[in-house]
Amino acid sequence: MMVAMTDPRGSLLVVGAHAADFVWRAAGAIATHTAAGWRATVVALSYGERGESGDLWKEPSQTVENVKRIRHGECARAAAEIGAEFVPFDLGDYPLEVPAAAVERLVEVMRDVRPDVLLTHTQIDPFNPDHPVAFATADRARKIAMGAAGVASAFVTIPPPRVYVFEPHHPEQCGFRPDTFLDYTPVIERKEAAMAAMAAQSYLRDHYRQRGEQRAVQARYFGAGPDTRFVEAFQQLTPRLVSEL
Repeated sequence: MMVAMTDPRGSLLVVGAHAADFVWRAAGAIATHTAAGWRATVVALSYGERGESGDLWKEPSQTVENVKRIRHGECARAAAEIGAEFVPFDLGDYPLEVPAAAVERLVEVMRDVRPDVLLTHTQIDPFNPDHPVAFATADRARKIAMGAAGVASAFVTIPPPRVYVFEPHHPEQCGFRPDTFLDYTPVIERKEAAMAAMAAQSYLRDHYRQRGEQRAVQARYFGAGPDTRFVEAFQQLTPRLVSEL
């Protein structure tokens, strides 16, 4: 169910290399924010049709175009389950290559949604060639959209968003150092529904459900209450301005 966004409390933008990346790594955070009245937009630079759709390629006579069609439907349903708008770029995967026109399109998305928070991949991933490309694309588009951060420009600029990277599949090998834990226990059913929509990657559901439980155990050491059962981990890349600690 989509949440009405006539006057959203905030804006969240997620940039993923592949269509389902937002589901496994940030669906809990997205659902938490949309439930609180935020606008959420998910950009998928590719459908992940070649390297991220394993179950679909088991079908005889499968085609790339058919996989794209199925993936689009899956991800649109998953995004709807957590109250987000799904924006596919369809740039292809393995390898993901991002032309200048696509960077400019992402800049325009940022100018439209004016994100308070930007979520994307880690800068390093030794096991996936597309994830660092997505990070670089999101980072470049953010910097272009920001301009010189408050200095008058010849183009429309946005306020600097807070930037987080979501947890990769192999966090230690990607240099991921989580410093922000988000309890998504109250919206677990919505993340489960989003994961269930991703039939092409059903093999990942148990992995990310278990990861959420593992992070919850850690969060309880940091002071979370006993009712915290599912947590997503993030690493913040931009400092926050505060008046007290």
